Amino acid sequence: MLGLFGKATGKPPQELRLPSVGLENSKSPDEIVEIFRSKWPNSTVYNLPHGNFMALSHEEESPNHPRSIVVMDDIFCIFVGILANMADLRHHYGLQRQATEAMIMVEAYKVLRDRAPYPPDQVVKDLEGKFAFIIFDAKTGTLFAARDREGSVEFQWGMASDGSLICSDDPTIIRDGCGKACAPFPPGCIFINGIGLTSFDHPLHKVRAMAHEDDRGNVTAVFFQVDLYTRIPSIPRTGSASNWADAAVVEGD
Repeated sequence: MLGLFGKATGKPPQELRLPSVGLENSKSPDEIVEIFRSKWPNSTVYNLPHGNFMALSHEEESPNHPRSIVVMDDIFCIFVGILANMADLRHHYGLQRQATEAMIMVEAYKVLRDRAPYPPDQVVKDLEGKFAFIIFDAKTGTLFAARDREGSVEFQWGMASDGSLICSDDPTIIRDGCGKACAPFPPGCIFINGIGLTSFDHPLHKVRAMAHEDDRGNVTAVFFQVDLYTRIPSIPRTGSASNWADAAVVEGD
């Protein structure tokens, strides 16, 4: 899968620039889309508003981590993996037995967006299985991505040469498109544009970017992890709109 979101939409963490060579070897969004199309010629590509893209190919798909895509009410969702508690989730969201994982995630997102009495971390915390997903709401411009707590499904993110956010389950696409300006998407975490990165198991603790340096002090890689020693103060709010703001967020210090 591929998710490509312009800088204004994706708002990627600036820590992705930390590696010393940074964006020097990264490519433009158009070049990255062409890399994906060249590697997966039978892929489905969606040209979204404001220069955003989402794409999916079923080639070389693992039976343990199948890929699916759904578009409902201008909400696009790519889901990779399997949910073990599908029956419970279908019942909870009032969906038919034919509903797929991607359909469930769209419905969960809509409930969260429109009327949920709980924060975003609770939605993902209720998911049992091995998964990674990207949701894009074309009406609101909201990007919502997550990965299971074990990191069972390959999922990485990075930055294009213009600062666009790139997400993919294909490490080759990330490496060829982003150079060193990339990192594994942290397991057990949620990313919402405009809010940032949060752990769904530890939503009141910061998720920090950690730099890996070589012997000369050059940053060669970056990864993100929960800082269990730093707690974010929580201010009680009411109303569904404020639930998005209640998420514990990190976009740097």
